[in-house]
Amino acid sequence: MSRRLSAVLAVVLVAAVSAVGATAKPALEPGITAKTIKLGGTYPLSGPASSYAPIPVGMKIYFSYINARRGADKKRGVGGRQIIWKYVDDGYNPANTAQLTRQLVESDKVFAVVGGLGTEPQQAVVDYLNQNKVPQLFVSTGATEFDRNYQTKPWTIGWQPDYEAEGSVYGKYIAKNQPNAKIGVIFQNDSYGQDYVQGLKSGLGAKASNITIQQGVDVTATSVAAQVAAVKAANPDILCIFATPTPSVRTFATMKALAFKPDTVYLNSVSNSETAMANAVASAGADTVAGTISVGYLKNPADSKYDNDPTMKLYKSLMAKYGPGLNANNGNYFYGFAKGYDVVQILQRAGKNPTRAKIMQIARNMNWANPFLLAGSRVQTKGADQYAISQMKLIRYTNGGWVEFGDLIEGRGGA
Repeated sequence: MSRRLSAVLAVVLVAAVSAVGATAKPALEPGITAKTIKLGGTYPLSGPASSYAPIPVGMKIYFSYINARRGADKKRGVGGRQIIWKYVDDGYNPANTAQLTRQLVESDKVFAVVGGLGTEPQQAVVDYLNQNKVPQLFVSTGATEFDRNYQTKPWTIGWQPDYEAEGSVYGKYIAKNQPNAKIGVIFQNDSYGQDYVQGLKSGLGAKASNITIQQGVDVTATSVAAQVAAVKAANPDILCIFATPTPSVRTFATMKALAFKPDTVYLNSVSNSETAMANAVASAGADTVAGTISVGYLKNPADSKYDNDPTMKLYKSLMAKYGPGLNANNGNYFYGFAKGYDVVQILQRAGKNPTRAKIMQIARNMNWANPFLLAGSRVQTKGADQYAISQMKLIRYTNGGWVEFGDLIEGRGGA
């Protein structure tokens, strides 16, 4: 009798355990609840790179839109979860970035660090985030290492066209259209500026010897007078400016002061926002800035050619709704929208039970059209090609605004 009772109890116990196992929900990762997804990032809301402060605001506005609208599944947010977006000011200081990133991960318990801005600030946390297996998703820098090092830094991925690819676009265009021109370069004296110089030389190929002078500038320097004077003395036909907005604007102003006007100026995309260019015109005059060449990979909210574009109409209506009084023509807000779009695409594809590993797996295998990018572009990563966006167009500063010219250019092969 006792053996029969024991057998019955054993069956009941097994059934009970099986029932619990069948109904138990998977453990949720940090930053995920049944109703929320918490994301965080560090940005220079103050300091030498504060002109980028609109980027996380643009992301906030886009996430507000996602949280309010109903998706294809009839749920608000991402699968019924609201996106909580916390961004903090690191002042473009790597020491601050390290401290604040630890706070976001260990105290705020964010699911992922998204869009952190700046080459040196993000270099300061890449090891920490990878050691802790926290996604460092879509860093806001085109430093080539954040895409190239995908095997040794699997939890880190870039987003915008990398600086080497952009530099090579300038080099190829110069080699074809200005093959005998002497070239002077003013570059930010860190890996950011060095990436551009390396790309320029690669694109120039056999014409790399046309570079007659290079001058480095520290991002915290308050003057570029010595560098501009040295370049002027070399009398180049072309000046390439590879620096963040503040030193780039100072370069234009110093060119004006020294009466230095090369035939063509090439300006890196990091510093070609409408705000930066308006500051350059104010500091140096329209004649100094007119004709400058750069590249674009996003639609330009200040260009009237996009006034009837459906994506642009949505962008401007959301800016008016969630950011009244903000300058919708500032491309950094638009950049935030574009990046926010791809973040949402990844979260949606991660399903009902998103994990940090899952979103990185999706990020390594992206293939979709982002409507905020130039027509014909795709966000695409696969295998050894981890450069998410690599299509660009040359643009020229004309009559106070950027005008696209030429065809869409593939900055890297195979994308």
